[in-house]
Amino acid sequence: MLTMAIIMVLSYLIGSIPTSLIVSKSVLGIDIREHGSGNAGGTNVFRVMGWKYGVLVILLDTLKGIVAVLLVAQLYGGVIPFENTTPFEDFTLVQILAGLSAVIGHVWTIFANFRGGKGIATALGMLMIIITIDMLVAIGVFLLVVGISRYVSLGSITAALSIPLTLIIRENIFHVDIPGYYTILPFVGIVVALVIYTHRKNIKRLIDGSESKISFSKKS
Repeated sequence: MLTMAIIMVLSYLIGSIPTSLIVSKSVLGIDIREHGSGNAGGTNVFRVMGWKYGVLVILLDTLKGIVAVLLVAQLYGGVIPFENTTPFEDFTLVQILAGLSAVIGHVWTIFANFRGGKGIATALGMLMIIITIDMLVAIGVFLLVVGISRYVSLGSITAALSIPLTLIIRENIFHVDIPGYYTILPFVGIVVALVIYTHRKNIKRLIDGSESKISFSKKS
């Protein structure tokens, strides 16, 4: 029980590292939450500080999910404090819990009054390790939607929705035997629901036409 608690707490703390605040304060001496959309995420950094810093923050946030799944989960000592009724091996289940803890840390960071980002990049890092093919499809969807619409929020939402859809198509139409499909699908559904919840204001702005578009020529 103690080891599992340590893994989840460490993953939460890693996810809580406020990369966007660190970058914005280091470069411009500002709190990114007081500018643009007011969100502490890579999209807002992209909008306020330019694409280079936006990409940097997104990569760092993605790394948080990867570190939680690949490194912190290694503390697992071979015994989990509950019965594993999922089709996953115990270690894979530990990785999922570590990754989810990192996403929660990013959204509700203890280092910034629980006002973090929206969890997209950190969830991306976590899921890239667990369902790589489906995440590559989601990345392609994100790039396509953002490239056409210039709405990062729309790209994020669409990419998130594409993940369970890709899982369903691969398993049921192409008959790919995805390990732990019936467990990973509802888990991904929870992550998607979290993404949509954190983007609820963006959805409202998209509907009323007030959502800001990004410009790849803005700042450097």
